[in-house]
Amino acid sequence: MQRLNNATMNKGITDFPARLASVAAETEMLLTRLLGDSPLDGEISRPPRLVAAMRHATLDGGKRLRPFLLVETAAVFGAARTGALTAGAALELVHCYSLVHDDLPAMDDDDLRRGRPTVHKAFDDATAILVGDALLTLAFDVMARTEVHGDPAVRVALVAELARASGLGGMAGGQMLDLAAEGRFDPKRRLTESEIATLQAMKTGALIRFACRAGAILGQADAGALASMDRYGTAIGQAFQIADDLLDVESDAKTLGKAAGKDAAAGKATLVAALGTDGARARLKELVAQADAALAPFGARAETLRAAARFVAERKT
Repeated sequence: MQRLNNATMNKGITDFPARLASVAAETEMLLTRLLGDSPLDGEISRPPRLVAAMRHATLDGGKRLRPFLLVETAAVFGAARTGALTAGAALELVHCYSLVHDDLPAMDDDDLRRGRPTVHKAFDDATAILVGDALLTLAFDVMARTEVHGDPAVRVALVAELARASGLGGMAGGQMLDLAAEGRFDPKRRLTESEIATLQAMKTGALIRFACRAGAILGQADAGALASMDRYGTAIGQAFQIADDLLDVESDAKTLGKAAGKDAAAGKATLVAALGTDGARARLKELVAQADAALAPFGARAETLRAAARFVAERKT
């Protein structure tokens, strides 16, 4: 039995890059269609400059990790791949909106994203704001479509959870806490390790956790299985941010496709700063172990998700 388990695990690791690339390619095709020139029923017109800027923000870049986690989690529960891909595209629209607004001069003031000019640099600040607004609203349009799932109750649950993950008590709220942590409102304010963890669970972790919960919701998982996927998503959301903070310290702009070293320069609160590099790496190992333990009830069906946890912790870009 142990030999069988090891073989299955090794197969999951070997398959992982191809599976990640496959979901990325399928997501790219979906996003390209969603960002077409022709207006949909109920739309009056799609301004060409806004469409071009939305494509610049969304297409030809990124690993599509969040859609991948949603699709692979849905697969654990036997949910339809087409619906999972559509839900993943909606999630990716929210993620891309957040990057556009995060890069603005009033926020992080970044010039590069995914190795090319940020939207406000390629276009202008006002267009970038509207791009974020349009991507966010389009995301909920897509998530509410029957292609996601035939049961309206499932779609309502997904829309509600995505709203909470991306809004006041999730990503947007986390961004507000991040600005406060920089000392913008109180220069003397310093966050504790617990407060930093809360900030990161909201700003970065909320959408990753949602991806894992959404796959389970699509598969109409029971409460126990949903709770297990929640624990998995929470762990890898934390791991993703710690790995990102380590890259900011240790990597360079060419490798990252964006500016490096900006967090320290801006005085951002990170667990790398709080724990030190060695402490952060030790925490990463703990989180991968937690993610693995959360997947125990699903056995071999979850090997790709186990590989995803290791990928998140060990990534170089």
